Amino acid sequence: MTGIYEWSNYTFQPRAQFVKPSSGQILDNTGPPPLAGDAALLNEGFHKVARMTACVVGMPWSFAAAILVLLIWATTGPYFGYSDAWQLTLNTGTSIATFLIVFLIQNTQNRDARAMHLKLDELLRAVAEARNGLIALENLSDEQLKKLGVEFHHLSHGGHTVGREGTHRPAV
Repeated sequence: MTGIYEWSNYTFQPRAQFVKPSSGQILDNTGPPPLAGDAALLNEGFHKVARMTACVVGMPWSFAAAILVLLIWATTGPYFGYSDAWQLTLNTGTSIATFLIVFLIQNTQNRDARAMHLKLDELLRAVAEARNGLIALENLSDEQLKKLGVEFHHLSHGGHTVGREGTHRPAV
């Protein structure tokens, strides 16, 4: 049970892990529980579309294509007499595209953040000098994070911290 922990009175206790039945792969349990059947296929399909969309939208040629669409739209203005329908075309198109892309990019960001947290948790667990109490900080309440922020502020101004075995050592 490496890297999967739960905050409980300033100590970490291992949590149950979700295991993908088909492969035995241990899944991240900081997010929603695993889905079954068609829901899992739909979820995985959505993740694939979200990743692909985030990659495509983030490329320079996508920006160039958006500029090209704007230029074409602007040059057709005199032909359509700058009508309300002409203006509504771009407004509606951009609103729909923005609305949909927000969900896709947010999904990708959530997955990336979850993966990054798991990687950092593993590094904290593996480094002897690191405090295991810092694993899974993203699961703490705002009040607990505030307390840790005060502690780190104190450490950054010459304070001391408690090492893994409970011995005091100077802050780095």
